[in-house]
Amino acid sequence: MDAKELYGKLKDFQEKKGYYFNRDQKMVMDLLEMLLVNKERYGHMACPCRLASGNFEMDRDIVCPCQYREADVAEYGTCFCGLYASKEWNDEKRPLRVVPERRPPEKVLAGLGLE
Repeated sequence: MDAKELYGKLKDFQEKKGYYFNRDQKMVMDLLEMLLVNKERYGHMACPCRLASGNFEMDRDIVCPCQYREADVAEYGTCFCGLYASKEWNDEKRPLRVVPERRPPEKVLAGLGLE
């Protein structure tokens, strides 16, 4: 599977849930490609913007779509990595804001091998 195929599989499914790919198509395709790299590397599609441990149970919260996406999109209009956005944000009716990391520090440290 390549990024274009993954895009086709996810787009309609996610849009029915109210999540849209970011209007920046180049960034979306790059992120989807990195998700596929992580799937090859770890066996699961860990968020490419976070450090994965490679252990599915430790990474479960950052397997895309991550467990923080809903709150990020609701509050900021996009998720942490920017792959998903609200329709309002994509239509430029919401400002671009930095999305802070919601992942607990202990999980970030585990991704660095510093448990």
